[in-house]
Amino acid sequence: MNLSYIVHIASVSGGVLYLIMIVLLVALTVIIERTLYLNKLINKGREITSKVSELKVVDDKILSEIVQSSDNVPQAKVLNVALNFPEVRSHDHLDRLLEEEIMWQSPAIDKRLWILDSIVTLAPLLGLLGTIVGMFTAFSVLGAPGSAPLKVTGGVAEALVTTGAGLFVAIIGLVFYNGLNNWVRLIVHQMETLKIMLVNRLERPCSKEDKVSGPELNHQRIAEKGKNINSIVKNPFTANEEVING
Repeated sequence: MNLSYIVHIASVSGGVLYLIMIVLLVALTVIIERTLYLNKLINKGREITSKVSELKVVDDKILSEIVQSSDNVPQAKVLNVALNFPEVRSHDHLDRLLEEEIMWQSPAIDKRLWILDSIVTLAPLLGLLGTIVGMFTAFSVLGAPGSAPLKVTGGVAEALVTTGAGLFVAIIGLVFYNGLNNWVRLIVHQMETLKIMLVNRLERPCSKEDKVSGPELNHQRIAEKGKNINSIVKNPFTANEEVING
């Protein structure tokens, strides 16, 4: 298949083949750019999650070093939340702040993937359009005086080339679209994992009331009631006197 044949097929399809080639070029550009970018994010995310998993508690100094060496990737911006809000004491508060940052970063991760999604649908339709135009050209030969049937069959075969080209572009786009979407889900999962690790490793100064709360406070009250019951059982007369005097 040489250049002159491609030009001939493009003319038979009414120029639609040129549009399919442009669509292929756009798809390859998006595929290459997103592949390089998302691969970088995945590798950086693995490094960040590995370093954070080694921490026992949230250490601002270590987190700052991790962020500075992470090229400002979305996962590092999640760590920035813990650094920019050192006054956070509640686990629920930090969880909400981290979740908000993840929501802000998610659109940048799957950026331009909608182009591949559109190309997967558009390319076969362009191929079908080129084939229809080629069919009109092929069957118009029958109206010419002295036309041979072989010219019609040859024209139909040439018209089908654009359909094959459109399907080829759509298949490439579909494979990479699904693969890149899987990478996007992996990166979002890394950010969710970082959120859980930061919340679990949060250790901030808190008041005495904050330390004794929830289940611990209930256990303490139950223990105090148990002590009172034991004292009544051991000294029933003393307990009765206390009740009478009270």
